Amino acid sequence: MIQEKSSILIVDDEPVVRDSLVHWFTEEGHQVDAAASAADALARLSAHETDLVIADIRMPGIDGLELLERIRADQDPPAVIMMTAYASVDSAVRALKHGAFDYVTKPFDPDDLSVVARNALEQHRLKRENRLLRQQLAESSAELVGQSQAIERVREQIETVAGVDCGVLIVGESGTGKEMVVRAIHRLSPRRDQPMVVVHCGALGEAVIESELFGHEKGAFPGAHYRKQGKLEAAMGGTVLLDEIAEIGLKTQADLLQVLQDRALTRVGGSQPVKVDCRVIAATNRDLTELVAAGRFRTDLYYRLNVLTIHLPPLRERHGDVLLLADHFLDKYSKQMNRRFTGFDRAALDLLIGHPWPGNVRELENLVERAVVVGHEPLVRAHDLALNHPPNGGEDRTIEALERKHIVRVLEDFAWNQTQAAKALGIDRVTLYHKIRRYGLHAPDRIRTAQA
Repeated sequence: MIQEKSSILIVDDEPVVRDSLVHWFTEEGHQVDAAASAADALARLSAHETDLVIADIRMPGIDGLELLERIRADQDPPAVIMMTAYASVDSAVRALKHGAFDYVTKPFDPDDLSVVARNALEQHRLKRENRLLRQQLAESSAELVGQSQAIERVREQIETVAGVDCGVLIVGESGTGKEMVVRAIHRLSPRRDQPMVVVHCGALGEAVIESELFGHEKGAFPGAHYRKQGKLEAAMGGTVLLDEIAEIGLKTQADLLQVLQDRALTRVGGSQPVKVDCRVIAATNRDLTELVAAGRFRTDLYYRLNVLTIHLPPLRERHGDVLLLADHFLDKYSKQMNRRFTGFDRAALDLLIGHPWPGNVRELENLVERAVVVGHEPLVRAHDLALNHPPNGGEDRTIEALERKHIVRVLEDFAWNQTQAAKALGIDRVTLYHKIRRYGLHAPDRIRTAQA
């Protein structure tokens, strides 16, 4: 079954086919419309936003292939699946060449068509998200804000690697903007019009990560009720960010290395190789050379991923950029929330300059966003930032500091087992993972050695 509700248009001159497919996809929870001709379909597409078109090739008047060409000429076209009772290599090649996602032959199993539709909708969703992302990046390039030598160096490296399909390793503390740098690389690369997919490796257990990366076949394991396309396959032609790459186990490392070498993967539970064409960029807040020396990260995978390293400096080493970033975020969130802030008062500026920023750029952005919510225009004041230094070297009593301390205590109680700790904290594992990243927490080496 397709999981995300979408808008689907069925185009076929045979009433029986139209009615059966409308019924089938409506039962799956989608908004489904139908057209008896290509001309009718074009009229409906101009009137309503559609995610997926499933169209017959042979129809009177405008045929399916011409319909496909007209759909693909649109600036934001839906995904298209072609179907026909007259299968031929020529028609299949022409359909795919003109931009069809896939091609099915009548009679078909509705379950099989659902799998194809699910994959087409997933690709369409990713492309739509990336279009929105590019629009946002055109309006705001937060990862490039700053005038320090360190950030200038990052800009130069982004421009250097963007046009070259080589392995890139992004390293830096949590909150320094590693994901944003990868998005900038993707935006400037020849792959910019294809999906960019992010895999948060640290948020996934070892039992889940392989299915997430490589996909799985129906029946591969209990609960695998349908074929799932993995992230590497979903990013066909685009870019994949493997965030916190240090968190994946040795078996997954070996499988990933094989995929990077062969440019092909095998879904979990499958036997047929699937060609993949995507650029893989890795990011981490840990020293991979130490993990390699300790035998917890494969040397060959390290060199495959790390043709060039981009090091993101912590915010405390970019003193001159703090106020530039603060102004940038103030402008951003003032516009988003329709507020009229024009700057920071003197006390707030002193606080921003003097803070050590353990949470880096992410911490600064969160604090400015909060100030826009709670502050009184036109100036942000020190107390709006909720950023308190420990008095006279005393204990930091901010809510963030207390939460950080509590999370560390619970993680230690469960030997850094994130699943058990999340349950004890009353939150899900992904939320805990993001808090661990936000506060820059790391399990002690003795724990990592025991878990390896």
